[in-house]
Amino acid sequence: MGITLTYTEQELVSLLRNRDNKAYAYLYDNYASALYSIVLQIVNDAELANDVLQEVFVNIWRRMEQYDMSKGRLFTWMMNIARNAAIDTLRSKGYQNSRKNQSIQENVDTIRVTDVLQPGVDTIGLRKVLEKLKAEQRVLIELAYFKGYTHEEIAELEKLPLGTVKTRIRNALVQLREYLK
Repeated sequence: MGITLTYTEQELVSLLRNRDNKAYAYLYDNYASALYSIVLQIVNDAELANDVLQEVFVNIWRRMEQYDMSKGRLFTWMMNIARNAAIDTLRSKGYQNSRKNQSIQENVDTIRVTDVLQPGVDTIGLRKVLEKLKAEQRVLIELAYFKGYTHEEIAELEKLPLGTVKTRIRNALVQLREYLK
């Protein structure tokens, strides 16, 4: 039997900053599925989500020095990198052009599959935590963090003042932080 290694977050960060390959493998083995779920929720394409996930781990490796433990947990930092990479992918010209060139029937099939299967957030338990929020907050969090909309786009979409959107999102994030403690 192999020995299963576990690290404290501080040990893991230290080893990663020292470019320890075993620590990096541990990071991938223990966090890839959760980060993949986040990316998949945003891009709705398994193959594309795998590509983005690889980019995410390269970014984590390259930017490890930028991680500041005093500002939050390692997973939260990595989750933001994953989320931003997925949103950047959706906003990229190449992705936009590929979506425009897809036939309507392919689009319909994609939507049905993702609506029915709903992978992603459920697999890491965030869906249950989000359900604790008021509906008005939950919708805004889902649009901002899982669909990649900006606050301005959400205000326009939901027909709300921008200040209201920002306040509700901020309050929802404070509540989520409390629920996750």
